[in-house]
Amino acid sequence: MRPARQAGCDVILIAHSFFLGRDAKQSDRQKPYPPLATLLAAAILRGRGHEVALFDATFEPDTSAFEAALDRVRPATVLLIEDNFNFLTKMCTEVRRGDALAMIAAARRHGCRVAVNGPDASDHPELYLAAGADAVLAGEGELGVVDLVACFQGHDAALDQVPGLTIADPVTGHRATRPRARLEDLDALPLPAWDLIDVAAYRGSWNAAHGYLSWNVAASRGCPYQCNWCAKPTFGRRYTQRSPANVAAELERLKAEVAPDHIWFADDIFGMTVQWIADFAGELKRRDARIPFMMQSRANLIDPPIAEALRAAGAEEVWLGIESGSQRILNAMDKGTRVETARLATRALRQHGIRVGWFLQLGYPGEDWDDIMLTRDLVRDEAPDEIGVSVSYPLPGTVFHDRVVAELGTRRNWRDTDELAMLFQGTFVTAFYRMVRDALHAEAANGATDERLWRDLARRAATHRSAAPLRVVMSA
Repeated sequence: MRPARQAGCDVILIAHSFFLGRDAKQSDRQKPYPPLATLLAAAILRGRGHEVALFDATFEPDTSAFEAALDRVRPATVLLIEDNFNFLTKMCTEVRRGDALAMIAAARRHGCRVAVNGPDASDHPELYLAAGADAVLAGEGELGVVDLVACFQGHDAALDQVPGLTIADPVTGHRATRPRARLEDLDALPLPAWDLIDVAAYRGSWNAAHGYLSWNVAASRGCPYQCNWCAKPTFGRRYTQRSPANVAAELERLKAEVAPDHIWFADDIFGMTVQWIADFAGELKRRDARIPFMMQSRANLIDPPIAEALRAAGAEEVWLGIESGSQRILNAMDKGTRVETARLATRALRQHGIRVGWFLQLGYPGEDWDDIMLTRDLVRDEAPDEIGVSVSYPLPGTVFHDRVVAELGTRRNWRDTDELAMLFQGTFVTAFYRMVRDALHAEAANGATDERLWRDLARRAATHRSAAPLRVVMSA
Protein backbone atom coordinates (compact mmCIF):
# COMPACT_ATOMS: atom_id res chain seq x y z
CA MET A 1 0.00 0.00 0.00
CA ARG A 2 1.17 3.50 -0.75
CA PRO A 3 1.00 6.24 1.92
CA ALA A 4 -2.19 8.27 1.63
CA ARG A 5 -0.53 11.66 2.18
CA GLN A 6 2.56 12.96 3.86
CA ALA A 7 2.45 12.82 7.65
CA GLY A 8 0.19 15.32 9.36
CA CYS A 9 -2.25 15.76 6.48
CA ASP A 10 -5.69 14.32 7.22
CA VAL A 11 -7.75 15.33 4.19
CA ILE A 12 -11.08 13.52 3.90
CA LEU A 13 -12.39 12.54 0.48
CA ILE A 14 -16.17 12.22 0.45
CA ALA A 15 -17.75 10.42 -2.51
CA HIS A 16 -20.83 8.63 -3.82
CA SER A 17 -21.20 5.92 -6.45
CA PHE A 18 -23.91 7.15 -8.84
CA PHE A 19 -22.38 7.56 -12.31
CA LEU A 20 -25.15 9.00 -14.47
CA GLY A 21 -23.74 7.64 -17.70
CA ARG A 22 -23.73 4.09 -16.30
CA ASP A 23 -27.55 4.02 -16.20
CA ALA A 24 -29.08 4.38 -19.67
CA LYS A 25 -32.54 5.42 -18.47
CA GLN A 26 -31.26 8.12 -16.13
CA SER A 27 -28.75 9.30 -18.71
CA ASP A 28 -31.54 9.70 -21.27
CA ARG A 29 -33.69 11.61 -18.76
CA GLN A 30 -30.88 14.07 -17.95
CA LYS A 31 -32.36 15.12 -14.63
CA PRO A 32 -29.30 14.86 -12.37
CA TYR A 33 -29.44 16.21 -8.84
CA PRO A 34 -26.47 16.90 -6.55
CA PRO A 35 -25.83 14.20 -3.90
CA LEU A 36 -27.64 15.90 -1.03
CA ALA A 37 -26.67 13.61 1.87
CA THR A 38 -23.08 13.54 0.62
CA LEU A 39 -22.93 17.35 0.65
CA LEU A 40 -24.46 17.47 4.12
CA ALA A 41 -21.74 15.13 5.41
CA ALA A 42 -19.10 17.41 3.87
CA ALA A 43 -20.66 20.49 5.48
CA ILE A 44 -20.83 18.81 8.90
CA LEU A 45 -17.17 17.82 8.76
CA ARG A 46 -16.05 21.24 7.58
CA GLY A 47 -18.00 22.76 10.44
CA ARG A 48 -15.72 20.78 12.76
CA GLY A 49 -12.62 22.12 11.08
CA HIS A 50 -11.79 19.18 8.81
CA GLU A 51 -10.30 19.52 5.35
CA VAL A 52 -12.75 17.96 2.92
CA ALA A 53 -12.62 17.17 -0.80
CA LEU A 54 -15.52 15.81 -2.87
CA PHE A 55 -15.63 13.22 -5.63
CA ASP A 56 -18.96 13.78 -7.39
CA ALA A 57 -19.43 10.71 -9.59
CA THR A 58 -22.46 12.11 -11.40
CA PHE A 59 -20.80 13.27 -14.61
CA GLU A 60 -17.70 11.07 -14.44
CA PRO A 61 -17.37 8.13 -16.86
CA ASP A 62 -16.60 5.31 -14.40
CA THR A 63 -14.55 4.35 -11.36
CA SER A 64 -11.28 5.13 -13.14
CA ALA A 65 -12.08 8.80 -12.43
CA PHE A 66 -12.26 7.97 -8.72
CA GLU A 67 -8.83 6.33 -8.88
CA ALA A 68 -7.51 9.52 -10.48
CA ALA A 69 -9.07 11.55 -7.65
CA LEU A 70 -7.32 9.33 -5.10
CA ASP A 71 -4.00 9.97 -6.81
CA ARG A 72 -4.67 13.71 -6.96
CA VAL A 73 -6.10 14.27 -3.46
CA ARG A 74 -4.15 11.53 -1.61
CA PRO A 75 -6.69 11.38 1.22
CA ALA A 76 -6.12 9.70 4.54
CA THR A 77 -9.85 8.89 4.83
CA VAL A 78 -12.50 8.04 2.23
CA LEU A 79 -16.18 8.23 3.12
CA LEU A 80 -18.58 6.79 0.58
CA ILE A 81 -21.79 8.57 1.60
CA GLU A 82 -24.61 7.71 -0.77
CA ASP A 83 -27.45 10.18 -1.28
CA ASN A 84 -30.18 8.65 0.86
CA PHE A 85 -32.65 11.33 -0.26
CA ASN A 86 -32.60 9.88 -3.79
CA PHE A 87 -34.90 6.90 -4.40
CA LEU A 88 -32.35 5.46 -6.86
CA THR A 89 -30.04 4.91 -3.89
CA LYS A 90 -32.60 2.77 -2.08
CA MET A 91 -33.05 0.56 -5.16
CA CYS A 92 -29.28 0.04 -5.64
CA THR A 93 -28.82 -1.56 -9.06
CA GLU A 94 -26.20 -4.24 -9.68
CA VAL A 95 -24.09 -1.75 -11.63
CA ARG A 96 -24.14 0.78 -8.81
CA ARG A 97 -23.23 -1.83 -6.20
CA GLY A 98 -20.35 -2.99 -8.34
CA ASP A 99 -19.07 0.56 -8.71
CA ALA A 100 -19.32 1.18 -4.96
CA LEU A 101 -17.37 -1.98 -4.16
CA ALA A 102 -14.74 -1.10 -6.75
CA MET A 103 -14.33 2.38 -5.22
CA ILE A 104 -13.89 0.91 -1.74
CA ALA A 105 -11.26 -1.52 -2.99
CA ALA A 106 -9.43 1.29 -4.80
CA ALA A 107 -9.38 3.46 -1.67
CA ARG A 108 -8.01 0.56 0.34
CA ARG A 109 -5.26 0.00 -2.22
CA HIS A 110 -4.32 3.65 -1.78
CA GLY A 111 -3.85 3.11 1.95
CA CYS A 112 -7.01 4.96 3.06
CA ARG A 113 -9.29 4.30 5.99
CA VAL A 114 -12.71 3.68 4.44
CA ALA A 115 -16.32 3.82 5.60
CA VAL A 116 -19.54 3.58 3.61
CA ASN A 117 -23.16 4.56 4.16
CA GLY A 118 -26.24 3.67 2.15
CA PRO A 119 -29.25 1.33 2.16
CA ASP A 120 -27.47 -1.44 0.27
CA ALA A 121 -24.47 -1.33 2.62
CA SER A 122 -26.83 -1.49 5.59
CA ASP A 123 -28.64 -4.49 4.07
CA HIS A 124 -25.45 -6.30 2.97
CA PRO A 125 -22.58 -5.07 5.17
CA GLU A 126 -20.58 -8.23 4.55
CA LEU A 127 -20.11 -7.28 0.87
CA TYR A 128 -18.77 -3.83 1.70
CA LEU A 129 -16.55 -4.99 4.55
CA ALA A 130 -15.13 -7.71 2.33
CA ALA A 131 -14.34 -5.09 -0.34
CA GLY A 132 -12.16 -3.26 2.18
CA ALA A 133 -14.39 -0.92 4.18
CA ASP A 134 -13.42 -0.51 7.84
CA ALA A 135 -17.04 0.17 8.77
CA VAL A 136 -20.56 0.61 7.49
CA LEU A 137 -22.40 3.65 8.85
CA ALA A 138 -26.00 2.74 9.61
CA GLY A 139 -28.98 4.98 8.94
CA GLU A 140 -28.33 8.69 8.48
CA GLY A 141 -24.63 8.32 7.81
CA GLU A 142 -23.91 12.03 7.58
CA LEU A 143 -24.82 12.32 11.26
CA GLY A 144 -22.13 9.81 12.26
CA VAL A 145 -19.15 11.06 10.29
CA VAL A 146 -17.69 13.29 13.02
CA ASP A 147 -17.31 10.48 15.55
CA LEU A 148 -16.02 8.08 12.92
CA VAL A 149 -13.39 10.47 11.57
CA ALA A 150 -12.22 11.23 15.11
CA CYS A 151 -11.67 7.51 15.56
CA PHE A 152 -9.86 7.16 12.22
CA GLN A 153 -7.58 10.05 13.12
CA GLY A 154 -6.77 8.55 16.50
CA HIS A 155 -8.39 11.28 18.57
CA ASP A 156 -11.20 9.28 20.14
CA ALA A 157 -12.45 5.82 21.04
CA ALA A 158 -11.68 2.59 19.23
CA LEU A 159 -13.86 1.69 16.25
CA ASP A 160 -16.05 -0.70 18.24
CA GLN A 161 -16.92 2.16 20.62
CA VAL A 162 -18.24 4.44 17.85
CA PRO A 163 -22.06 4.27 17.75
CA GLY A 164 -24.06 3.40 14.66
CA LEU A 165 -21.55 1.18 12.87
CA THR A 166 -21.34 -2.31 11.48
CA ILE A 167 -17.80 -3.64 11.69
CA ALA A 168 -16.03 -6.91 10.96
CA ASP A 169 -16.02 -9.63 13.59
CA PRO A 170 -13.67 -12.66 13.44
CA VAL A 171 -16.34 -15.00 14.81
CA THR A 172 -19.66 -13.82 13.38
CA GLY A 173 -18.37 -12.04 10.27
CA HIS A 174 -19.75 -8.67 11.30
CA ARG A 175 -21.48 -7.02 14.23
CA ALA A 176 -23.20 -3.77 15.10
CA THR A 177 -21.99 -1.24 17.64
CA ARG A 178 -24.47 0.54 19.90
CA PRO A 179 -27.14 2.62 18.11
CA ARG A 180 -26.47 6.25 17.31
CA ALA A 181 -28.83 8.80 18.84
CA ARG A 182 -31.22 10.39 16.38
CA LEU A 183 -31.13 14.09 15.65
CA GLU A 184 -34.57 15.57 16.24
CA ASP A 185 -33.65 19.24 15.67
CA LEU A 186 -33.00 19.26 11.93
CA ASP A 187 -32.62 23.05 12.01
CA ALA A 188 -29.28 22.44 13.75
CA LEU A 189 -27.81 20.98 10.56
CA PRO A 190 -25.68 23.17 8.28
CA LEU A 191 -26.67 23.85 4.70
CA PRO A 192 -25.20 21.42 2.16
CA ALA A 193 -21.71 22.23 0.84
CA TRP A 194 -22.91 23.43 -2.58
CA ASP A 195 -19.57 25.10 -3.27
CA LEU A 196 -17.97 21.66 -3.70
CA ILE A 197 -20.28 20.91 -6.64
CA ASP A 198 -19.69 21.91 -10.26
CA VAL A 199 -22.93 23.88 -10.55
CA ALA A 200 -22.18 24.72 -14.19
CA ALA A 201 -22.19 21.02 -15.10
CA TYR A 202 -25.63 20.51 -13.56
CA ARG A 203 -26.93 23.71 -15.15
CA GLY A 204 -25.59 22.69 -18.55
CA SER A 205 -27.18 19.23 -18.34
CA TRP A 206 -30.57 20.54 -17.30
CA ASN A 207 -30.62 23.49 -19.68
CA ALA A 208 -29.61 21.39 -22.68
CA ALA A 209 -32.32 18.80 -22.04
CA HIS A 210 -35.10 20.85 -20.42
CA GLY A 211 -34.33 24.55 -20.64
CA TYR A 212 -34.09 25.17 -16.88
CA LEU A 213 -32.10 24.14 -13.79
CA SER A 214 -33.74 22.13 -11.03
CA TRP A 215 -32.09 21.72 -7.60
CA ASN A 216 -32.88 19.41 -4.68
CA VAL A 217 -33.82 20.26 -1.08
CA ALA A 218 -35.10 18.10 1.78
CA ALA A 219 -37.47 19.72 4.28
CA SER A 220 -38.07 16.57 6.33
CA ARG A 221 -36.92 13.03 6.96
CA GLY A 222 -38.93 9.85 7.00
CA CYS A 223 -42.51 8.69 6.55
CA PRO A 224 -44.85 7.46 9.30
CA TYR A 225 -47.03 5.32 7.04
CA GLN A 226 -46.89 1.53 6.88
CA CYS A 227 -46.93 0.49 3.19
CA ASN A 228 -45.56 -3.04 3.44
CA TRP A 229 -43.34 -2.84 0.35
CA CYS A 230 -41.59 0.39 1.36
CA ALA A 231 -38.16 0.01 2.98
CA LYS A 232 -37.04 2.58 5.52
CA PRO A 233 -33.40 1.63 6.20
CA THR A 234 -32.24 5.21 6.66
CA PHE A 235 -34.89 7.27 8.45
CA GLY A 236 -37.12 4.54 9.91
CA ARG A 237 -40.84 5.04 10.42
CA ARG A 238 -40.61 8.48 11.92
CA TYR A 239 -41.33 11.88 10.41
CA THR A 240 -39.15 14.82 11.42
CA GLN A 241 -39.49 18.27 9.88
CA ARG A 242 -37.32 21.32 9.65
CA SER A 243 -39.08 24.54 10.54
CA PRO A 244 -40.72 26.51 7.71
CA ALA A 245 -38.35 29.42 8.38
CA ASN A 246 -35.28 27.17 8.15
CA VAL A 247 -36.33 25.72 4.80
CA ALA A 248 -37.24 29.16 3.46
CA ALA A 249 -33.79 30.40 4.50
CA GLU A 250 -32.21 27.61 2.44
CA LEU A 251 -34.20 28.67 -0.62
CA GLU A 252 -33.17 32.25 -0.01
CA ARG A 253 -29.50 31.21 0.01
CA LEU A 254 -29.97 28.98 -3.03
CA LYS A 255 -31.58 31.81 -4.94
CA ALA A 256 -28.56 34.03 -4.25
CA GLU A 257 -25.77 31.45 -4.62
CA VAL A 258 -26.99 28.89 -7.18
CA ALA A 259 -29.99 30.59 -8.85
CA PRO A 260 -32.02 27.48 -9.72
CA ASP A 261 -35.19 27.91 -11.76
CA HIS A 262 -36.95 25.06 -9.97
CA ILE A 263 -36.78 23.02 -6.76
CA TRP A 264 -37.34 19.30 -6.26
CA PHE A 265 -38.29 18.59 -2.66
CA ALA A 266 -36.84 15.13 -2.14
CA ASP A 267 -38.95 14.41 0.96
CA ASP A 268 -40.99 11.21 1.08
CA ILE A 269 -43.84 13.50 2.16
CA PHE A 270 -43.48 17.26 1.81
CA GLY A 271 -45.28 19.55 4.22
CA MET A 272 -47.70 17.07 5.79
CA THR A 273 -50.04 19.73 7.28
CA VAL A 274 -51.75 22.82 5.96
CA GLN A 275 -50.30 24.88 8.83
CA TRP A 276 -46.68 24.01 7.99
CA ILE A 277 -47.23 24.70 4.30
CA ALA A 278 -49.01 28.02 4.96
CA ASP A 279 -46.23 29.12 7.31
CA PHE A 280 -43.67 28.13 4.69
CA ALA A 281 -45.47 30.18 2.05
CA GLY A 282 -45.46 33.17 4.40
CA GLU A 283 -41.73 32.84 5.07
CA LEU A 284 -40.97 32.62 1.36
CA LYS A 285 -42.97 35.77 0.66
CA ARG A 286 -41.24 37.65 3.50
CA ARG A 287 -37.79 36.68 2.18
CA ASP A 288 -38.62 37.02 -1.53
CA ALA A 289 -37.43 33.43 -1.84
CA ARG A 290 -40.27 31.76 -3.72
CA ILE A 291 -39.01 29.28 -6.34
CA PRO A 292 -41.39 26.99 -8.29
CA PHE A 293 -41.18 23.45 -6.96
CA MET A 294 -42.18 19.82 -7.33
CA MET A 295 -42.78 17.46 -4.42
CA GLN A 296 -44.23 14.13 -3.26
CA SER A 297 -47.19 13.43 -1.01
CA ARG A 298 -49.97 10.94 -0.37
CA ALA A 299 -53.48 11.11 -1.76
CA ASN A 300 -55.03 11.02 1.72
CA LEU A 301 -53.09 14.16 2.68
CA ILE A 302 -54.31 16.28 -0.23
CA ASP A 303 -57.52 18.28 0.07
CA PRO A 304 -58.55 21.73 -1.25
CA PRO A 305 -57.01 23.72 1.66
CA ILE A 306 -53.70 21.85 1.31
CA ALA A 307 -53.73 22.37 -2.46
CA GLU A 308 -54.39 26.09 -2.01
CA ALA A 309 -51.50 26.41 0.48
CA LEU A 310 -49.16 24.47 -1.81
CA ARG A 311 -49.97 26.75 -4.71
CA ALA A 312 -49.30 29.82 -2.57
CA ALA A 313 -45.88 28.36 -1.66
CA GLY A 314 -44.97 27.77 -5.30
CA ALA A 315 -45.93 24.15 -5.97
CA GLU A 316 -46.19 23.44 -9.69
CA GLU A 317 -46.30 19.65 -9.61
CA VAL A 318 -47.21 17.07 -6.98
CA TRP A 319 -46.44 13.35 -7.27
CA LEU A 320 -48.74 10.92 -5.48
CA GLY A 321 -48.12 7.26 -4.70
CA ILE A 322 -51.36 5.93 -6.23
CA GLU A 323 -49.91 2.43 -6.88
CA SER A 324 -53.10 0.72 -8.13
CA GLY A 325 -56.67 1.31 -9.18
CA SER A 326 -57.72 -1.85 -7.35
CA GLN A 327 -58.83 -1.41 -3.75
CA ARG A 328 -58.08 -5.08 -3.16
CA ILE A 329 -54.42 -4.55 -4.06
CA LEU A 330 -54.17 -1.32 -2.05
CA ASN A 331 -55.46 -3.19 0.99
CA ALA A 332 -52.95 -6.00 0.44
CA MET A 333 -50.18 -3.39 0.34
CA ASP A 334 -51.33 -1.84 3.64
CA LYS A 335 -51.42 1.38 1.65
CA GLY A 336 -53.95 3.08 3.91
CA THR A 337 -55.71 4.89 1.05
CA ARG A 338 -58.88 4.47 -1.00
CA VAL A 339 -59.14 4.58 -4.77
CA GLU A 340 -61.67 7.39 -4.42
CA THR A 341 -59.09 9.37 -2.43
CA ALA A 342 -56.79 9.34 -5.47
CA ARG A 343 -59.56 10.89 -7.54
CA LEU A 344 -60.34 13.60 -5.00
CA ALA A 345 -56.69 14.52 -4.44
CA THR A 346 -55.98 14.74 -8.16
CA ARG A 347 -58.99 16.98 -8.73
CA ALA A 348 -58.14 19.24 -5.77
CA LEU A 349 -54.62 19.84 -7.11
CA ARG A 350 -55.90 20.46 -10.63
CA GLN A 351 -58.42 23.00 -9.38
CA HIS A 352 -55.50 25.02 -8.02
CA GLY A 353 -53.44 24.82 -11.20
CA ILE A 354 -51.00 22.17 -9.97
CA ARG A 355 -49.84 19.39 -12.28
CA VAL A 356 -50.29 15.87 -10.95
CA GLY A 357 -47.98 12.89 -11.31
CA TRP A 358 -48.83 9.36 -10.25
CA PHE A 359 -46.53 6.54 -9.18
CA LEU A 360 -48.06 3.22 -10.26
CA GLN A 361 -46.91 -0.26 -9.27
CA LEU A 362 -47.60 -3.43 -11.22
CA GLY A 363 -47.14 -7.04 -10.21
CA TYR A 364 -47.92 -7.01 -6.50
CA PRO A 365 -48.74 -10.60 -5.39
CA GLY A 366 -52.30 -11.47 -6.30
CA GLU A 367 -52.75 -8.74 -8.90
CA ASP A 368 -54.55 -10.17 -11.93
CA TRP A 369 -55.73 -8.81 -15.26
CA ASP A 370 -58.91 -7.36 -13.76
CA ASP A 371 -56.83 -5.36 -11.25
CA ILE A 372 -54.61 -4.04 -14.05
CA MET A 373 -57.72 -2.95 -15.93
CA LEU A 374 -58.93 -1.06 -12.86
CA THR A 375 -55.61 0.79 -12.82
CA ARG A 376 -55.96 1.51 -16.55
CA ASP A 377 -59.48 2.81 -16.01
CA LEU A 378 -58.34 5.08 -13.17
CA VAL A 379 -55.69 6.58 -15.44
CA ARG A 380 -58.31 7.10 -18.15
CA ASP A 381 -60.81 8.70 -15.80
CA GLU A 382 -58.49 11.14 -14.03
CA ALA A 383 -55.83 11.68 -16.73
CA PRO A 384 -52.80 12.49 -14.56
CA ASP A 385 -50.33 14.78 -16.27
CA GLU A 386 -47.57 12.21 -15.94
CA ILE A 387 -47.11 8.70 -14.57
CA GLY A 388 -44.19 6.60 -13.41
CA VAL A 389 -44.69 2.84 -13.68
CA SER A 390 -42.68 0.14 -11.96
CA VAL A 391 -43.16 -3.42 -10.79
CA SER A 392 -43.14 -4.47 -7.16
CA TYR A 393 -39.51 -4.56 -6.00
CA PRO A 394 -38.64 -6.68 -2.94
CA LEU A 395 -36.48 -4.53 -0.66
CA PRO A 396 -34.91 -6.17 2.42
CA GLY A 397 -36.50 -5.27 5.73
CA THR A 398 -40.05 -5.08 4.38
CA VAL A 399 -43.08 -7.28 5.03
CA PHE A 400 -43.42 -7.68 1.28
CA HIS A 401 -39.83 -8.96 0.98
CA ASP A 402 -40.49 -11.49 3.74
CA ARG A 403 -43.58 -12.74 1.88
CA VAL A 404 -41.76 -13.34 -1.41
CA VAL A 405 -38.24 -14.21 -0.21
CA ALA A 406 -38.76 -17.90 -0.93
CA GLU A 407 -39.37 -17.00 -4.58
CA LEU A 408 -36.21 -14.92 -4.96
CA GLY A 409 -33.26 -16.37 -6.83
CA THR A 410 -29.65 -15.27 -6.78
CA ARG A 411 -30.56 -12.01 -8.56
CA ARG A 412 -32.17 -9.60 -6.11
CA ASN A 413 -31.45 -6.26 -7.78
CA TRP A 414 -32.05 -4.83 -11.22
CA ARG A 415 -29.00 -4.26 -13.39
CA ASP A 416 -30.17 -0.70 -14.19
CA THR A 417 -33.24 1.37 -13.38
CA ASP A 418 -35.05 0.56 -16.66
CA GLU A 419 -34.89 -3.22 -16.38
CA LEU A 420 -38.39 -3.63 -14.87
CA ALA A 421 -37.65 -7.28 -14.12
CA MET A 422 -39.85 -9.37 -11.86
CA LEU A 423 -37.56 -10.72 -9.15
CA PHE A 424 -40.22 -13.03 -7.71
CA GLN A 425 -43.01 -15.18 -9.15
CA GLY A 426 -45.71 -12.67 -10.08
CA THR A 427 -48.95 -13.39 -11.90
CA PHE A 428 -47.38 -12.55 -15.27
CA VAL A 429 -43.88 -12.72 -16.70
CA THR A 430 -41.55 -9.75 -17.00
CA ALA A 431 -42.15 -9.20 -20.73
CA PHE A 432 -45.88 -8.80 -20.15
CA TYR A 433 -45.45 -6.20 -17.42
CA ARG A 434 -43.18 -4.23 -19.73
CA MET A 435 -45.95 -4.22 -22.35
CA VAL A 436 -48.49 -3.04 -19.76
CA ARG A 437 -46.11 -0.31 -18.62
CA ASP A 438 -45.75 0.94 -22.19
CA ALA A 439 -49.51 0.83 -22.71
CA LEU A 440 -50.16 2.82 -19.53
CA HIS A 441 -47.59 5.42 -20.56
CA ALA A 442 -49.24 5.71 -23.97
CA GLU A 443 -52.63 6.09 -22.30
CA ALA A 444 -51.39 8.90 -20.07
CA ALA A 445 -49.31 10.67 -22.72
CA ASN A 446 -51.83 10.60 -25.56
CA GLY A 447 -54.96 11.34 -23.56
CA ALA A 448 -56.79 8.94 -25.85
CA THR A 449 -57.73 5.28 -25.61
CA ASP A 450 -56.37 2.55 -27.87
CA GLU A 451 -58.81 -0.32 -27.50
CA ARG A 452 -56.95 -2.51 -30.00
CA LEU A 453 -53.82 -2.31 -27.86
CA TRP A 454 -55.69 -3.30 -24.72
CA ARG A 455 -57.59 -6.12 -26.49
CA ASP A 456 -54.23 -7.47 -27.64
CA LEU A 457 -52.90 -7.29 -24.09
CA ALA A 458 -56.00 -9.11 -22.81
CA ARG A 459 -55.26 -11.95 -25.24
CA ARG A 460 -51.60 -12.02 -24.24
CA ALA A 461 -52.55 -12.16 -20.56
CA ALA A 462 -53.70 -15.73 -21.06
CA THR A 463 -50.34 -16.85 -22.47
CA HIS A 464 -47.94 -14.71 -20.42
CA ARG A 465 -48.80 -16.07 -16.99
CA SER A 466 -46.17 -17.31 -14.56
CA ALA A 467 -46.11 -21.00 -13.77
CA ALA A 468 -47.02 -20.64 -10.08
CA PRO A 469 -47.78 -17.05 -9.09
CA LEU A 470 -47.92 -16.04 -5.45
CA ARG A 471 -51.37 -15.50 -4.02
CA VAL A 472 -52.28 -12.21 -2.44
CA VAL A 473 -51.88 -12.05 1.35
CA MET A 474 -54.43 -9.78 2.97
CA SER A 475 -53.53 -7.96 6.14
CA ALA A 476 -55.71 -8.31 9.20
